[in-house]
This record gives sequence, structure tokens and C-alpha cells, in this order.
Amino acid sequence: MGRIRSSVLLFVCIVLIASYARAQLPVQESLKLAEIRMHDPWMVADKSTSTYYMYEGGMTGTAAQRRSGVIAYKSKDLVSWSGPYVVYEVADGGWADPAAGVWAPEVHSYNGKYYLFATLNNYKAPIAQPQPAANSRSVTKIEVTYGGVGWHLRGTQIFESDSPLGPFKPISEKPIPPADYMSLDGTLYVEDGKPYMVYAHEWIQLVDGNMEAIQITPDLTSAVGEPFYLFKASDAPWLDNRHETINGPHPYVTDGPELFKTRTGKLLMIWSSYDKGSYVEALAHSTSGRLAGPWKQDGILVGQDSGHGMIFHAFDGRLMLVLHQPFDGRLARAKIYEIEDAGDTLKVKKMEYF
Repeated sequence: MGRIRSSVLLFVCIVLIASYARAQLPVQESLKLAEIRMHDPWMVADKSTSTYYMYEGGMTGTAAQRRSGVIAYKSKDLVSWSGPYVVYEVADGGWADPAAGVWAPEVHSYNGKYYLFATLNNYKAPIAQPQPAANSRSVTKIEVTYGGVGWHLRGTQIFESDSPLGPFKPISEKPIPPADYMSLDGTLYVEDGKPYMVYAHEWIQLVDGNMEAIQITPDLTSAVGEPFYLFKASDAPWLDNRHETINGPHPYVTDGPELFKTRTGKLLMIWSSYDKGSYVEALAHSTSGRLAGPWKQDGILVGQDSGHGMIFHAFDGRLMLVLHQPFDGRLARAKIYEIEDAGDTLKVKKMEYF
């Protein structure tokens, strides 16, 4: 009996060690941004620790136990970085496939905790054709296959931690936008004390991708009411690829929304799409100053196959924009720009070469 108990204890220890090892990656010191592969970067300038944390979706664990997760790098000066640190891994048994990737992770400080917004996928779980938001003006839909599959489960789920380095645990068991919407890149925006998730409704379903929003409960665990429409990708006057393809209408992409209030109270959104086949970081503004809009498109903020950016304040007070360049995930690196709040818009001041 003692031998059996010892064997069971040994087995449990092996499982725990294997589980722990799966979540570890070799941490490197004194890394430069040019040495770090970074796609859809998100930056947290954490004043409580005087540390910058930069996040991206990636694969974690050993070669034999690979799974999707979120990894972070940290720095005191935006120049020298350490990492990667695994802050989240997709668990077995949930709605998402642990092998299907995590996209566009964002970490927000909210009500004394840190919340991870992460886009998860399940290519093995097809969904039916959804209905667009009531005031959506999307063009006629066609089914588009992506990675060999058509419409499937994709959405932004929210996770919680006491630390910007996690571990992040789910606060609910499903994504916030409706399950029959293929959505991605959910971000947090608080208006009149009420939290909202702003997200991209996929061009894969709509052809002309939408930006939409939905109110969420104060504890961020569930949706309140129905999604509402903000704008569609083809509203952008600079978007020039308005033509039919061999397989049907050309898709119009909406990616990476983030909201920013200027010093004069103007509400802006940075978002990404394609112009002449190249990824861009673009601007839009709400003519009412409210999330519900109406929204009007402005110009391109940064081109050169760059995009999916976010805005943060450096510890010295400068306003900064981080994005990735180029779009190709194998080559993408984080690029940091100093930008200016001009009151009615944002302007690039200079690129910081770190």
C-alpha cells in the first residue's frame, strides 16, 4: 500500500513539474526591440513598479507541449528588455482550442486589478451565418475561408490578475461579443463610468469589416444589451482597393481599435486596415465626442506596412505610439513613435530608435 501511495505521489509530482515546465520559456536579459519578434504589441506603463510591460500572443512551453498563450517582456527604459515571461496559457476544456493561437492581447489596469483582453479561436467549431448589428451597413456577405476553414468561433475573452505578469485567470467562460459573431481585437473603453468593449467584427463574415461596441458589466464578466455599430472599413476615403476579385467582393479589413481622448476632449480611434496592399495605422473621430458616434474617418497616421498600434504615456510624460512593422508575423518588430496630442488630432513627432 505504501508503495502504491509513493507511486501516486511520484506521479502527481511529475505531472506538476511537467505542467510548470510547460509554462516556462528561457528568459533573456538586455534584449533590444530589434531582437524581439512582436506582432500586435500592447504596452503597459505601470507606475506602481516603474516598469514597462509589452505583450503579444505566442506559443508557450516545450516543443513537445506547445500551446497558445500570451507572453510579456519588461523594461525600465524602453531600451533594454527582459523576457519572455508567460502570463497566460489557453486551458484545455474551454471553448477555445489551445493550439489555435491567441491574438492581440491587451492588459488594462481597472478597479485595482489587471485585466487581459485576448482574442481566442477554435477552427474546429463552425458557426452559422450571423445577423449584423441592427444599424450595420455592411455589404452583401459571402463566406470566406481562412486557413482552410470558414466561419468559426473567434472572440475576445477577459482574464484577471493582481499583477501585470499574471498569471491571468478567466473571469467568465466565454467571449464578450455574441458567440455567432467572428470578432477580434477587443479593447476596453469607459464612458460615464460604464465599461464597454470595442471590437472588430470580422471581414470574413461581413466582407466589409465593422467596428462595433458593447456595454459590459462593471465587473467585466458579461455583456449588457446588444452590440452597436460604429463604422465600416470602406468608410475610409483613403482605402483604394474598391474592386471585385475573381472570388467575389474584395474584403475590407478592420483591425486593432483603441480609443483616445485628446486634451480638448475630442474622441479619437486609432485602427488598422490596408492601403495599396500595405498595412496602415489610421485615425477616425467621433463627431459627437461619444462612443456611439457618428464616426468620421481621418487620414493615415503611420504607413509603411505598419499597424495595430496602441498609445501610452512614457514615464517622462511623452505621448507614445507602439505598433508593429512589417505585417509579416515572422519579421514583425515593435516600433515606438513619439506622437503629439494636437487637440483635434494626433501627429507623429519622431520615431524613437531603440
